[in-house]
Amino acid sequence: MTEKLYYQDSHQKEFTAQVTACEWDEKRACYRIVLDQTCFFPEEGGQYADSGTLEGIIVEDVQEKDESILHYCRKPLPEGTTVHGCIDFEERFSKMQQHTGEHIVSGLIHQHFGYDNVGFHLGKELVTMDFNGSFTKEQLQQIEQEANEAVVKDIPVRTAFPSKEELAAMDYRSKKELTGQVRIVTVLGYDICACCAPHVNRTGEIGMIRLIDAARHKGGTRLTMVCGFRALADYRIKEDNVQEISRLLSARPCETADAVKRLQKELSQWKDKLFRIQNRYLEQKLDKQEFLLFEEDLDKNAARRFVDTGMHRCDGICGIFIGNDRQGYQYILGSRQTNLREFLKGFHETFPGKGGGKPEMVQGTVTALCQDLQEYFVAFPCTVNASF
Repeated sequence: MTEKLYYQDSHQKEFTAQVTACEWDEKRACYRIVLDQTCFFPEEGGQYADSGTLEGIIVEDVQEKDESILHYCRKPLPEGTTVHGCIDFEERFSKMQQHTGEHIVSGLIHQHFGYDNVGFHLGKELVTMDFNGSFTKEQLQQIEQEANEAVVKDIPVRTAFPSKEELAAMDYRSKKELTGQVRIVTVLGYDICACCAPHVNRTGEIGMIRLIDAARHKGGTRLTMVCGFRALADYRIKEDNVQEISRLLSARPCETADAVKRLQKELSQWKDKLFRIQNRYLEQKLDKQEFLLFEEDLDKNAARRFVDTGMHRCDGICGIFIGNDRQGYQYILGSRQTNLREFLKGFHETFPGKGGGKPEMVQGTVTALCQDLQEYFVAFPCTVNASF
């Protein structure tokens, strides 16, 4: 049994302990080390394990099994020796900011809407929380506002191990049925929840709480959140992006969205104009009885329209190849007389690639030289109308 020092002081960075077991783990190809006490929090409750070192040896993972905390290391530590442990506290503190922020947000949502937190994942960059209900944009903004007010109030974050009788009288949140000793984390006025993870001592340590995304998920909503230094890093990345977009569009940062919308409208207009020009170009090719074309770049819809129209004007195969000899080609072929699915069998025996479709129209990719493809189609009995 390992004494969990992180329950006594979540801010403790270093410790000494005695090795009670050291065994080789064949599956993980490393040593499984058990200590009489530890500051390392194991992977549990949607939160990944602490990282750090034991006697300078990197701890690659931490798990809990039968009340023992297992530290996985590449080198052994002899049983009975006293070792010095050190956790990556910058990482630990970031996780405590995120996890305590999650308590406040989940508690507020439960108070206001009665929704339960049915899923939680604390990753290395983002936190996701799944709720069995939906929200409006305004509702989430209000939750975010109140959550940050809780931060400003610098409320103590209390932990306790109540007796069964005390627990039975408490109204607390829990994502699963609990057995054994239950640990309760309380942010007075905001949340009371069963939780095994380390947290900050006061809400002021959380820093900013930022809800950055909300998406429909399994009939409910998945919220994405960042807190504290992660929120600051997220803000800096987005600020840098806005400033760069502002520079590229010659627009003030507060006007970049409108500038992008105008650019999208202009792009759509130019695409329509290019499509009309390409269609006129392809019509001219059809008028000249050119039913097999090779183009470096072409709108796929214009290409398909060319083939769809051309296959009704020729007795053989009408086709278009888009690309070049170096990178290969994408093709669309159409015919009223030739079963193109059968045609592809021999075609791709000659030229590497793949394709498929209906007997009257197929599409795919091929790696070949333009000249070789032209010669193949000229030699094919049903492409006598093809000209170059």
